[in-house]
Amino acid sequence: MVKKKILIVDDEPNILMSLDFLMRRNGYDVFVARDGNEALSIFQDEKPDLIILDIMMPNIGGYEVCRAVKSSDKKTNTQVLILTAKDKEEDIKRGYEAGADHYMTKPFSTKNLVAKVKELIN
Repeated sequence: MVKKKILIVDDEPNILMSLDFLMRRNGYDVFVARDGNEALSIFQDEKPDLIILDIMMPNIGGYEVCRAVKSSDKKTNTQVLILTAKDKEEDIKRGYEAGADHYMTKPFSTKNLVAKVKELIN
């Protein structure tokens, strides 16, 4: 069976490492990016099934990355789960307007995150 691919995009090393570990432990192939430029480059090369995406990052922010992924001419079915500390109603609205499939705020429950990831890509 082919493993599902997940791209984790966050500029916070501790979050990247813990999400990387969590997703690998749940049987996914994991790629990590520390900013929007790196994220878009990995997206082009790997065509992940899901992107777990932070909003506030250097270079290209999460909303822009989400829009770029969703408007990509590569016609992938990549799901985007925004995972961010930005919990205001207008932030959430912007996330969905950018094309996010789901929006989750930090701090988060790893159990809920894993359940949502499975729901989005299975």
